[in-house]
Amino acid sequence: MILGAETRSNVRRDHALIAPDSHVESPLLGWRETQGVVLISPALGARFSQYLALMEKGGAAALPSPGVQRALYVLEGEVEISAATQSAVLGVGGYAYLPAGEPHDLVAREASRVHVFEKPFRLDPSGGRPAVVIGHQEEVEGEPFLGDEDALLKPLLPAEAPYDMAMNLFTFQPGAALPFVEVHVMEHGLMMVAGQGIYRLEDSWYPVREGDAIWMASYCPQWFAAHGKTPAAYLYYKDIHRDPLESLLEGAAGAELPSTP
Repeated sequence: MILGAETRSNVRRDHALIAPDSHVESPLLGWRETQGVVLISPALGARFSQYLALMEKGGAAALPSPGVQRALYVLEGEVEISAATQSAVLGVGGYAYLPAGEPHDLVAREASRVHVFEKPFRLDPSGGRPAVVIGHQEEVEGEPFLGDEDALLKPLLPAEAPYDMAMNLFTFQPGAALPFVEVHVMEHGLMMVAGQGIYRLEDSWYPVREGDAIWMASYCPQWFAAHGKTPAAYLYYKDIHRDPLESLLEGAAGAELPSTP
């Protein structure tokens, strides 16, 4: 083994594992006193971005690009957030959702590590708009996944049509697992926030642990099982509530129909 020449990170055509041993920090554009680690982005093939904001005390966030929504989760430290008529101090396990175009302030009260998902917003055909959400994962009741009390799913955002993304926290007791290999149209971004386990992605099997990030493209076969002596938990994103033909329909709407002879 050559020192510094190995990593658990692995990038494939339809999935990626990004382990902390390969993180490279760089300043986050527009943020103050904050370094970032971009874990997942369109450069990888994804339709969203996922990154860590490593905020010094007094560090402050920049707003997302126009048309981009943001969902965040506090991994370490304490931040103060204000948006619309809401404001709160968020410690570990605190989270927030900021709709596209929503002005907001996010300031670190101490050195903090914040996990962020961002994606372009796709409007609900009915015209409904999502609202600001601020809360703490302890306030959300876990739902047994497909009846399994050892696999609890916490939906952190409303499962309603105006929201075109979900952010969930999934906790597994040691030995618990997904009941089958999932293959679906939804894309995932994931961050292991506790414990360890095994993730199957396509035909590869990866040991994963706290701090690992995973990208799963649409239709990537996926399965997880927790192992070890403590529960495993991961935070994850998926796209929901939109017509999978939407991009094709938008292109067709802008094209001229052929004339009838």
